[in-house]
Amino acid sequence: MADSESLRRITYSPAPFSTWLGIVCLFVLFGLIVLAVIGPLPRRTDYEQTRAQKRMERLKTLREESQKELTTYAWVDKSKGVARIPIDRAMELTAAELAQKKPAPAGPIATPAAQTPPAGASPAPTAAAQGAAVSSPPPSDVTSPSPAPAGSP
Repeated sequence: MADSESLRRITYSPAPFSTWLGIVCLFVLFGLIVLAVIGPLPRRTDYEQTRAQKRMERLKTLREESQKELTTYAWVDKSKGVARIPIDRAMELTAAELAQKKPAPAGPIATPAAQTPPAGASPAPTAAAQGAAVSSPPPSDVTSPSPAPAGSP
């Protein structure tokens, strides 16, 4: 009976204090993590209004900088002699330069050269290939890969 009594005590023994302390510490750690994630979030109602105001200020400064770049003269690279000019002046100069040039006539449209089939390709397509290439036109000119002179054997 002593064996069964000791077995019952081992089976139903209460958890040691360190186990309970570990569980409590885990809950506290979880709570701290939740506070670290949720804590920095704003709790004011005017948060979105202040964000919108900051975005509008950044947009205004960006547009002012862009407008300044488009309407003023400045050096892009002074050592190379590259300068920026206002866009209105650049359009005037480009239009004047293009007005002085006489349009050149277009040349003839070049047609692509006939392609020769590879040496190992069969001259007639198979039935499966013909079904797949229904929409392609038949070749108009077929040349041999190496033309022989008329008098050679």
